[in-house]
Amino acid sequence: MAQFLQVDRVFTGTEFLNNVTLKIEQGKITELGHDSVESAQKLNGLLVPGFIDVQVNGGGGAFFNAEQTPSCLHKIAHSHGQFGSTVVMPTLITDSIEVMNKAADAIAQAINDKVPGVLGVHFEGPHLSLPKKGTHSEKFIRGISEAEFAVYARQDLGLKMVTLAPENVSVNDIKRLVDCGVKVCLGHTNADFDTAMAALDAGADGFTHLFNAMSAFTSREPGVVGAALWHNTSWCGLIVDGHHVHPASAKLAISTKSKGKIMLVTDAMPPVGTDDTEFDFFDGRTVIRTGDRLNSSTGELAGSVLDMASAVRNTVNTLDISLDEALRMASTYPAEYLGLEKSKGKIDVGFDADFVLLDNNQNALATYVLGNNITE
Repeated sequence: MAQFLQVDRVFTGTEFLNNVTLKIEQGKITELGHDSVESAQKLNGLLVPGFIDVQVNGGGGAFFNAEQTPSCLHKIAHSHGQFGSTVVMPTLITDSIEVMNKAADAIAQAINDKVPGVLGVHFEGPHLSLPKKGTHSEKFIRGISEAEFAVYARQDLGLKMVTLAPENVSVNDIKRLVDCGVKVCLGHTNADFDTAMAALDAGADGFTHLFNAMSAFTSREPGVVGAALWHNTSWCGLIVDGHHVHPASAKLAISTKSKGKIMLVTDAMPPVGTDDTEFDFFDGRTVIRTGDRLNSSTGELAGSVLDMASAVRNTVNTLDISLDEALRMASTYPAEYLGLEKSKGKIDVGFDADFVLLDNNQNALATYVLGNNITE
């Protein structure tokens, strides 16, 4: 049965339209026009493409590293759905092979069960650089082996991402990952420019949380940051929470990098959507929330309590980016990165009915996944 929505204002991903009527059938947008339909549900606000977050460790009190179950994934996706995310990539940070296998099983089950918003998995580690490990547990950082390849080669995990340090993973192994259908991101790396560029030549196409936990740009050694900004066709995730990246650095990256290649990410942790002030972490540590900042009890930044609606708002208010471009950074560009550009990231005929209704301050009022309001 067809569903009709009549909206004050719509941002399609390319332009703003007024007084739009959407027809939705079987989770797809089948008509986009201006004719009034008496049975249409009326929405007051700005309807924009659903946000797509490729780095989500937790939310709603749930932490993927602590519980590898479909119910945990549902809780994470649902909590971020309250803030406009219609697709999340649940992210498992550096852990044991046993936990990686359990995480893969949970992802496969969630995809099979069609848990809203879960389309794949992001393994952030364990093949990282010790000097740039950040808050990751040193005892689990290791080289790549056949045990991990068996996980990465699975065909029931949907979209697959792996963040690695290219100085610790050979070019041949990066090529092998790409051949397994994995999107390889460079992160938590102390590599030099040439090593990073060799990894990109081998098929890596992304950088995890640009500037954070990677070798810096300097005059005689451009480092991983230099490779990220120089390389035209790769994508960069950017955490715009006011803590991970200085606004001037973020502005410089956006103005330098090829347009459409910087996407907003949250690197979100369990407290998102809750009032929780701390949670248990690796090695007997605690992650402590102070306002909108998270730090491990040993001092390092430990992800964020950022949601995508706030990331959009911060991008507009602190980086002087136009609203339409900030919205593309949260939806259109990550959709393109994940290869979903023909189904998600825009409001248009033939696209999935994934969108979020925003108020004038970019607060999420309602979120729809395949035409279903998941915030009711």
